[in-house]
Amino acid sequence: MAFLLCLVASPSFGLTRTKKLRGRRSPIHSVIHKASFTSGAPARRVAARVPQPAMPGGPVIAGGPWTEPTYADSTAGDYVDGEDLDIRQAAVEALGAYNGSVVVVDPNTGRILTMVNQKLALGSGFQPCSTIKVSVALAGLSEKTIDPSSKLRLGGLRMNLTYALAHSNNFYFATLGTKLGFEKVSYYAHLFGYGEKAGLNIPGEQPGRYPSAPPKNGGVGMLTSFGEEVSQTPLQLAALMSAIANGGTMYYLQYPRSQEAARGFIPVVKRQLSIEGLIPVIKPGMRGAVEFGTAHRAREDGPIAGKTGTCSENHTHLGWFGSFNDVGSHKLVVVVLLTGGRPAIGPLAAGIAGDVYRRLGEKNYFAAGTPAMTPASLISSQICCAK
Repeated sequence: MAFLLCLVASPSFGLTRTKKLRGRRSPIHSVIHKASFTSGAPARRVAARVPQPAMPGGPVIAGGPWTEPTYADSTAGDYVDGEDLDIRQAAVEALGAYNGSVVVVDPNTGRILTMVNQKLALGSGFQPCSTIKVSVALAGLSEKTIDPSSKLRLGGLRMNLTYALAHSNNFYFATLGTKLGFEKVSYYAHLFGYGEKAGLNIPGEQPGRYPSAPPKNGGVGMLTSFGEEVSQTPLQLAALMSAIANGGTMYYLQYPRSQEAARGFIPVVKRQLSIEGLIPVIKPGMRGAVEFGTAHRAREDGPIAGKTGTCSENHTHLGWFGSFNDVGSHKLVVVVLLTGGRPAIGPLAAGIAGDVYRRLGEKNYFAAGTPAMTPASLISSQICCAK
């Protein structure tokens, strides 16, 4: 009989408890165990009981030495003439000296209100780490592979979708991906915007990448728990979060290049997603991530829903957080991507996003009665499908 340790991340991203799982190691156990000790491994794993180096206050993270700096001037070269300068100021101040990007979008129109570090945001993308789990959850619910009211039995544990999202449980999503199969996982991933440009005529934007076959390292289980062989851009994550925030409309993200263009902005629908009935099912897990899970650092006075991601790729450590505020007349989507060394983790990205919301809240941006752009009078009736 094999003994496994299930390492569960606390809201402060430390390892706070262990559970022994008895029984023969399944293929999913083998996949996650293998990834725990190879380059590019995320922070939270199910690992075999083997000697590990001491890491006070946090999990073991493989992948160094890091080739990207943790700190940099992330505003260098940005073009800001069409941005909302109040939102940009909040994003720049929240990011501070970290090497990364902050993208803020109006989910009801698809307008990019600010894009800090445009070179990074528009580039070829990075492994999405655990943020991939949002699209996988929607795929599982769409296919009725999971029942939100029931719990999956995973070894000696039983957990539902809300817990699995809030605590970013890798085993749950590897199991779900295996049940769905690569073809269905891939279909929904493309439906939700992976492998294509999120924006409409944004100069320099790249489409990211989605594999055409299950990853060689760990197959579909690694894809659906860690985003193996996927390259996600901050704009792609912002577009998906916007669709969840607004009830299922995926807009083309547009980036006005002047204040005149911003005043004449007209939203353009990319496609309608049949997820309206699924959003109330995944939202508790995304809210739970902020309230008591991996995104605890993002918690503010108003409710925020989001998903963290932490992993490493090509000796670059990555910290993701995709989010939206869940109440108020002004909804915003805030996506943070950090690149660099060991400090670049999802919980830190969540803290930066929370600081963006806090700074805007101090300016009464979310207060009732504040004028908000709505698509009712602006929306294009054409549902576009151009690449």
